[in-house]
Amino acid sequence: MPAAAAGRIHGVLEIVWPAPLEPQPPQIARQIEALAELCAHTLETYALHRPDGSPRILPDAAELTDLADGLHDPALVLVPHVDAGGELVDFRIHHVNARFQDPAGRPRGVVNGALLLEAYPMAAGDGGLFEQVERVHATGEPFRAQRMRLTALVGDVPLAAVADISVSRHGGSVLLIWRIEDETARLAHLLQHAQRLGRIGGFEENLLTGEITWNGQLYHLYGQPVSLGPVPLEDLPAHAHPDDAVAIGRFLRTLLHHHRPAAAAFRLQRPDGVTRHLRVAAEPVLDSDGRLHLVRGAYQDISAHHWTEVALAATRDQLAHTEQQASERHRLTLQLQHAIMPPAQAPLEAPGLRVAVRYRPAETEQLVGGDWYDAVVLPAGVVLLCVGDVAGHGIEAATSMVVLRNALRGLAVTGAGPGQLLSWLNMVAHHLTGAVTATAVCGLYDPERRSLRWARAGHLPPVLVRGTEATPLPLVKGMLLGAVSEAVYEEQEMQLAVDDTLLMYTDGLIERRDRSVEESLTHLLTTARPLQPMLEQQLDRLLTHSRSDTDDDTCVVGIRVT
Repeated sequence: MPAAAAGRIHGVLEIVWPAPLEPQPPQIARQIEALAELCAHTLETYALHRPDGSPRILPDAAELTDLADGLHDPALVLVPHVDAGGELVDFRIHHVNARFQDPAGRPRGVVNGALLLEAYPMAAGDGGLFEQVERVHATGEPFRAQRMRLTALVGDVPLAAVADISVSRHGGSVLLIWRIEDETARLAHLLQHAQRLGRIGGFEENLLTGEITWNGQLYHLYGQPVSLGPVPLEDLPAHAHPDDAVAIGRFLRTLLHHHRPAAAAFRLQRPDGVTRHLRVAAEPVLDSDGRLHLVRGAYQDISAHHWTEVALAATRDQLAHTEQQASERHRLTLQLQHAIMPPAQAPLEAPGLRVAVRYRPAETEQLVGGDWYDAVVLPAGVVLLCVGDVAGHGIEAATSMVVLRNALRGLAVTGAGPGQLLSWLNMVAHHLTGAVTATAVCGLYDPERRSLRWARAGHLPPVLVRGTEATPLPLVKGMLLGAVSEAVYEEQEMQLAVDDTLLMYTDGLIERRDRSVEESLTHLLTTARPLQPMLEQQLDRLLTHSRSDTDDDTCVVGIRVT
């Protein structure tokens, strides 16, 4: 039986019986194997010392000496050191190779031949370095660690260093390799972290031999394993979004044909289906004959950043173009709004009724909203009166306002009541305008009967001015337009008298940031009580004394019975 321990054969165990044996059960076989291993450990311990007690140089230690001298990193060959009782207490430094550099700056001769804990007493507490060497010797399992802290004593002053550690067992000896992190390695380590944090990957492509070198970060940016190899620059269009072909083509022509540094931004379509926004910058390297030899460059992932101030004229031009488009967008929005909702409009004359409107646009172009109004005599002689407010601002709100206003005009010719009109308008808002939401008040005035039927969709109720009193009409049920696909709106009918004035308005007239709606409505009622001789004067007074501070659009429709 081979007497082996930790993978190394130390001798042979021979067991003899006087007669051939029958096949033994597995229990006997395991007992024999355990006996052989026990013999191996005994031989191993016996081989550590000569008969006079001095350390014996093991054959594997001699082999490790040659191995250590061939390494490019500092290495120590350690042999076990046991006490009189055969217990392992330390390791003797049998050999240090030529590349060995002591963290304390001592020459090799001082360290060579010393005990490990005598030369480096702090190893017992340096993250368990001695403990790891001891474990590797006992189990045969190698140990690896990066950026392990080592401490050496210079006099009585501890001097720390950071190193990559490798400990492996070879027979009864241990090979300890450490690589002290010098300034160059530290700077390279910092560069790797900077590339990772900045999402930058570098490359170099030899156009003569076709050899391409990528760093690990670039493979990560491309989302592909190292086994697939790097992507040549000429194949870049195949990995980019088709809409970026022009920018990539200009980049490649400038770099490969005109031999000038170039940069481009594009969308990378990775194998995992993820699209990333990258910026590539590269420069050509020419040989002595002026021929293009190498291309060096870097990719940067700019997906998570808005690099609008990069030093590229094309990006600055794009920003200027975007600002011009935004300005044109605001101008067109105002033109559209003023074309449909002019700030001043001639009064509407109807039998027994005078209607005046006032529209005050927002003071800031960016807050152009969707407030709207309408006052028109229908073919049946009934007058349609309405105001509304589309949620949001900008061109979307203005165009949605036009859709709802025109839709209500078209629906009103059917002769339906205001509740039914708002129900249909709700379907238009929910299904035909991209699920826009809005509030509105819709009324139908019959001049012959002097009656008003009205309904509301989440809007503030109209205000009735009669004599010296101003009161809001009772709230009728009705949710805002577009919130649900179908809604029912309650309508109410009221009788008006001569000289009655009805005010319909949007929230831009009363809304304040520091007051509740009830307080603002009370102020509106106080302002509306003094009846003005002319309806237009009444509306102008409301706008003049409005305390609104939200800079929102304001629509006011006044109806006076004559």
